[in-house]
Amino acid sequence: MRTMASPTEAAAPTGYPDRNIRTRIKICGVSREIDVEAAVMAGADAIGLVFYPKSPRHVSLARATELAGAVPAFVTPVALFVNPMAADVGAVCAAIPQVLLQFHGDETPAFCASFARPYVRAIRVSTGADLLDLARQHSHAQALLFDAEVEGFGGGGKVFDWSLIPSDVPRPVVLSGGLHAGNVIQGIQAVRPWAVDVSSGVESSRGIKDAEKIRQFCEAVREADARRASAEA
Repeated sequence: MRTMASPTEAAAPTGYPDRNIRTRIKICGVSREIDVEAAVMAGADAIGLVFYPKSPRHVSLARATELAGAVPAFVTPVALFVNPMAADVGAVCAAIPQVLLQFHGDETPAFCASFARPYVRAIRVSTGADLLDLARQHSHAQALLFDAEVEGFGGGGKVFDWSLIPSDVPRPVVLSGGLHAGNVIQGIQAVRPWAVDVSSGVESSRGIKDAEKIRQFCEAVREADARRASAEA
C-alpha cells in the first residue's frame, strides 16, 4: 500500500508505465444528448451508459443506443453493468458495436471475459480487502477501476482512502469514487492513474449532469497533468 500523498508530492505510477502524461477522463451516467455534447466538448475520452436498473442514471437499451449514436469518433461509449444476465450484455454489444464493457458487481473473471470484448473491472475498495489478488484475477481486463465501498454500486459521491491502492497494480488504474473538480488534482497527484471516472461530482442533482461542472472537472484534470509535466521538466 502507499502512503497518502499531499497535493504537491509526486507518487509512484500505478498500473501503467511512467509514460502517461495525459490522464484520460470518463464522464459516467449520462442520460441526455446534451450530457454527451458537454462531455465531448470538455475533452472527455469516454462516456458511461448505466444498465443497472436500480441506478437513477439507468438508461434503456434503446435510449443508450441513441446516446451512443451521438458519440463522435475517438470517444468511447462504456456500458456499465451490475450482475447482469449474459443475454443483456450480448444485446448491448450487438446494438452498440464499439462499446467497452464495465462490470461493477460480483461478476467472475470468466463471465467478464466471456463476451470476447474489452472490459473494465471495478473493484470496491475497503480496509482489509486483498486488492492485488482481485486485480490478478482480472488479468484480462483493459483496466481496473477502484471505487468506494458504497450501497448501490457506485455513484454515491464517497471518497475512499487512496493510500489503499497498491503501487504495483498489474493493469492500468482508473480512479473513481467521490471525485469532483475540487479534489481530482489531489487524486491524480496521489495515485497517478491512467484515467479518472466521475459521475455524481458533475451533477446538479442526482442523475442530472451539469455542463459547467463537467467543464470544470476536465479543466482540473488538465491542470493536474500540466503540474506534473512542469515538475518533471
